[in-house]
Amino acid sequence: MSSTNKILYGFHAVGVRLKTTPQSILELHIDITRRDARMKQFQDRAKEAAQATPSLKLIESDGARLTRMSGGMAHQGVLAVVNPLVQARSIDDVLEQLEASQRNEPPLLLVLDGVTDPHNLGACLRVADGAGVHAVVAPKDHAVGINATVSKVASGAAETVPYLMVTNLARSLNELKERNIWIIGTSEDAEQTIHEVDLKGPVALVLGAEGPGMRQLTRKTCDQLVRIPMLGAVESLNVSVASAVCLYEAVRQRSKVSQ
Repeated sequence: MSSTNKILYGFHAVGVRLKTTPQSILELHIDITRRDARMKQFQDRAKEAAQATPSLKLIESDGARLTRMSGGMAHQGVLAVVNPLVQARSIDDVLEQLEASQRNEPPLLLVLDGVTDPHNLGACLRVADGAGVHAVVAPKDHAVGINATVSKVASGAAETVPYLMVTNLARSLNELKERNIWIIGTSEDAEQTIHEVDLKGPVALVLGAEGPGMRQLTRKTCDQLVRIPMLGAVESLNVSVASAVCLYEAVRQRSKVSQ
């Protein structure tokens, strides 16, 4: 296996790649000792894709081999060796591609400041994909990168949502402002709630890690701060849950405009 190839494992992560870009799959390993209905359904899909994609090599394997290849992770009997997909490399790439697509929709970005747990990042990417986010942005020095755990938790979203790691987050946010994108940060002490602000235009929603929240410079760079209403005893939400609340409020508001 080349050092440039990636490993994907689990039904969701491999299934999304199989559905969207099967030509990028070099080897698809399946545990033949697993004979349940879910595996049979997946095998049928894999065989159809392999027939249509000569470069896709189906390999009968076993759990022990897949465990070694996945580094001991929960692979569910499915693992793929794939070529990395070419995604946008910068915020400018994302915005220019959006403009060129002529979809007539304002940019919706998710900015994560200080999210270092791969499970949290994977869950955030999955939410971002579901909400139609155009890119997720994070600082290089205070964030986790895309790894096998992130890809597994993201259930394929790590392959579909551009994840851009920037050298200087505050500077990148200021560059977004220059492109008329409104920067909205989340803070538990903000006066307005997420439901009281206009999210229909070009927006970047900024969330910090659970506990410390956004860094001070990031907070100062935001155009506006909002909070998520908390009505019970718990004071904060996991960052992926908070991302879902904020992003789907934007989805709700934008869907009313398009009706």
